[in-house]
Amino acid sequence: MKDALLKDGLAQRLLDDLPQTQCTRCGYPDCAAYAQAIASGEAPINRCPPGGAEGVARLAALTGLPVEPLDPEHGTEGPRSVAVIDEAWCIGCTLCIKACPTDAIVGSNKLMHTVIEPYCTGCDLCIPVCPVDCISMENVSGSDTGWAAWSATLAEQARQRYAFHRQKAERDAHEQALRLEKKAEMKLADLPAHSRHTDPQVLDKKRQVIEAALARARSRSAAINPKS
Repeated sequence: MKDALLKDGLAQRLLDDLPQTQCTRCGYPDCAAYAQAIASGEAPINRCPPGGAEGVARLAALTGLPVEPLDPEHGTEGPRSVAVIDEAWCIGCTLCIKACPTDAIVGSNKLMHTVIEPYCTGCDLCIPVCPVDCISMENVSGSDTGWAAWSATLAEQARQRYAFHRQKAERDAHEQALRLEKKAEMKLADLPAHSRHTDPQVLDKKRQVIEAALARARSRSAAINPKS
């Protein structure tokens, strides 16, 4: 228990020294997961290109590990960039909105999207999901790279926006699970009315399938929101 608490404390300190771009270049789903992996000895400290060489030095100071060059397999240090959407080509598919970890892209289905520059972390996650290649990255820090191109203020803003993004995603997933659960319950309540089949055996098999789906929906709902 003591070792676990020590690791959790180290993970929090490591997280505080990560730039919070949530870019996943380190191989983990977010900065918190990478910090936890470092604290547990499962990941090296040189996998964060946005933090650059200074970021590696910060993590080395916290862990007592030697400073190493950035692992090129996870990217290279570079200037801070922000996403720019070519509005003439944007088809309003919303895929970039869903991919953005800080909700820096706004727009609606089949309507033009735009990027709120101060909220963009330059994570690049919107680039591969765009089906018409209308997003590019624009250098906004000149020759400054790594932490010289970033700041503690921007990192804290990104952390807060990512936390809100996750809360919203969990809420939406919970609401979707509840909708599926209610739909399954409605069908079970009067199965013959919701089926073209009249054979009792077919209806019984269908009932079993719906009951299994309902159980899965309830399980997902409980996992997303245990208090519900």
